[in-house]
Amino acid sequence: MTTVDKEKYKCILPLVASGSEEEEKDYKGPTPGELLEPLFKQSSCSYRIESYWTYEVCHGKHIRQYHEEKETGQKINIQEYYLGNMMIKNPLSEPDQEEKENPKESAKEIPTKNIEGQMTPYYPVEMGNGTPCSLRQNRPRSSTVMYVCHPEAKHEILSVAEVTTCEYEVVILTPLLCSHPKYRFRASPVNDIFCQSLPGSPLKPHNLEQLEKQQEMMKMPFRRVKEEEMHSTKEEKFSSIHKPVAVGSHQLLTVGTTHISKLTDEQLIKEFLSGSYCFHGGVGWWKYEFCYGKYVHQYHEDKETGKTSVVVGTWSKEEHIEWSRKNAARTFYLREDGTQTVRMVSHFYGNGDVCDLTDKPRQVTVKLKCKESDSPHAVTIYMLEPHSC
Repeated sequence: MTTVDKEKYKCILPLVASGSEEEEKDYKGPTPGELLEPLFKQSSCSYRIESYWTYEVCHGKHIRQYHEEKETGQKINIQEYYLGNMMIKNPLSEPDQEEKENPKESAKEIPTKNIEGQMTPYYPVEMGNGTPCSLRQNRPRSSTVMYVCHPEAKHEILSVAEVTTCEYEVVILTPLLCSHPKYRFRASPVNDIFCQSLPGSPLKPHNLEQLEKQQEMMKMPFRRVKEEEMHSTKEEKFSSIHKPVAVGSHQLLTVGTTHISKLTDEQLIKEFLSGSYCFHGGVGWWKYEFCYGKYVHQYHEDKETGKTSVVVGTWSKEEHIEWSRKNAARTFYLREDGTQTVRMVSHFYGNGDVCDLTDKPRQVTVKLKCKESDSPHAVTIYMLEPHSC
C-alpha cells in the first residue's frame, strides 16, 4: 500500500469469520413478544419532551401527545391528542402465535428501519382508535410502535414521526429484545490490519500520526466539535445520536448488539447546563424561553410585525449570591416525602427590561426541581406571575 505522501507499507488483511447465522439458526429461546411481555405487564410509560409537545407512550395501553400550561392559581390547561390506543387485551399474543406456528415465515418477514444509515430490525406493535383527525374526515389517529434492541436503554422514545396525515411511527429503544439474535444489529467486527513499513518509509504514516495526536487532544470517545455545536439548531441537538470514532481498535466505542452508539440524555444535560440548549414553553399570546445560566425571555411572534421580545431576567452570579444571602430559605429546598426525597434549587435572574407597572426591572426566580423518572426526556416547564413583572 502507498499513501498520498508516497510512504510504502506491506499489509496483511485479517480473515473475517462470523458465527451469527449459526446462532440465529440454533436459537430456541423466547419470541420477541414474550421478551417484551414484562414491559406491558408493568404498565410502565416512557416520555419524550420536545420544544412544545410532550409524548407519552404507556406500553400496551396508549400513545398521548400533550402540552400542559399552568396559570396563576395553579389552574392547569391541557391540550392533548391520543395517537393510538391498544384495541386488544394482549397486544403480543397474535404475532407470537404466528411465529410459533410458522417460524420460517416470520424469519423472512422481520421488518427493518433505517436508523443512522443502517437497516435495523424492529418488532412492531400496532395501535389505533386514537383522537379523531379533522384532516381525514374524523378518522381516528393510529400509530406503529417499533421496538428496537439497545442494551443500554431504559425503554426510551428515540423518535416520533408523522409518516402520513394523522398516522405515526414511534421508535422505542429497549434492552429486552437484545437476547434474541434476529433483533440485534449485525455490527461489523473491528479487525486489525497489520502493516510493516518498507525501506525508506517511517514506521507510521505521517497523516495517521497527526490524526492520533488530534484525537489524544480531544480525550473523548465522541467527535463533538464546539464550532459544529454552535452552528447546529436546537432541534438537531435534541435528537442527535453520537457516532463512535475509530482511532485504533482499542479506542473504538462499541455497544455490542447494536450500532446505535449512545443515548442522548448525557449530552442533552451537558448542553442544557452550558446554556446552548434552551427550554421553550407557553401556549397563549406570550411564549417564553429559558437558557440556563444566561437569561429568561418572554416573546410573541407575528407574521406581519415579526418577533416582540421582553427580557424577564438575566443571569449574574454576583446578583444571585446577594439574593441567596437574603433569601436563604428559598435558595435550597430538601424534604423527605414518604419514600421520595424532594430536592429543589432556586436561582435568581434579575436586571430584566423595565416594567411599565412598577417602573422597576423585571426579575424571575427559576426553581429547578428533581423528579424521579424512567425516561431521561421527561421534563415539565411552566411560568407563573404571582406579582406584576
